[in-house]
Amino acid sequence: MLFISEEESAALASHEMAFAAAQEALEIACAEGTVNFPVVLGHGSSSRNRFTVKSAATADLAGLKVGSYWPGNLDRGFPRHNSMILLFDQESGRLTVAMEAGKLNAYRTAAADAVAADMLARKDASTLVIFGSGHQAAYECAAISRIRPLKRVLIVARDRDRGTAMATSISALGLDAQVAEAKAACAVADIIVTATASRAPLFDADWVRPGTHLASMGSDATGKQEMPPALFPRASLFCDFPNQSRSIGEFQHAAGSAPLVAIGDVLAGRHPGRRSGEEITIFDSSGLSVQDLCIARHVLAARRPSSGKE
Repeated sequence: MLFISEEESAALASHEMAFAAAQEALEIACAEGTVNFPVVLGHGSSSRNRFTVKSAATADLAGLKVGSYWPGNLDRGFPRHNSMILLFDQESGRLTVAMEAGKLNAYRTAAADAVAADMLARKDASTLVIFGSGHQAAYECAAISRIRPLKRVLIVARDRDRGTAMATSISALGLDAQVAEAKAACAVADIIVTATASRAPLFDADWVRPGTHLASMGSDATGKQEMPPALFPRASLFCDFPNQSRSIGEFQHAAGSAPLVAIGDVLAGRHPGRRSGEEITIFDSSGLSVQDLCIARHVLAARRPSSGKE
């Protein structure tokens, strides 16, 4: 079995790699023969420490990702999120690859939102509003800045000091970044991304103007919620995988009759995506194992020419 450490996978990762892997994965997620298995939710000895197991099988890949979230790690100087990707040999069922993927997971999560924004956000979108000032929020800003001509980033943060620190970090990317209040930020947003662990809406539906594209990244378990359900009837609803989105994603709070479109169908040309400049589009990214399997494959492809290892 090949073991790839956190240091090695992080060194090989990039936003470009993650974007390509996410495009591939989100389309494969809708392909015939792909199976996304039910998500297993668990916690550590303390219920505040949580982990998830996500698994999938495609025509040529099978495996899983174990992701953990230990919030107390922040005070100890450790990452709160950690991940491990496991790939199985299709013939024998033996584990062929074990890949530590903490940083890789941050790239792939942001890439899924960037792929959706590339399909759904207006081409002239230039103001990004990000809810959250944690580790993932900065990756979201960097990924979206690659696919739209962003002129400013407005950060809505519970902790203003952390928001200010993130603004300084984002400014290093050449973006005009500043902390803002939620209502004022939504009023000028072209793209809104929520990257929090919230269990209640972060803003009011009537704060969102026509033409805005929104992405919920943090809703990946029962009870989590970042967006106001009153916005859903006014918007076109997209997601990574409809069944999962309804069970543990943002659209667990949508009406059962609300139509959900898999972003893979937009990528494959089976759905037009955004239809007008006034349309509000929402993408729910609950996170799929097939995304992990695909980015692991990209890491392996990048690794082989440089190392010569199998």
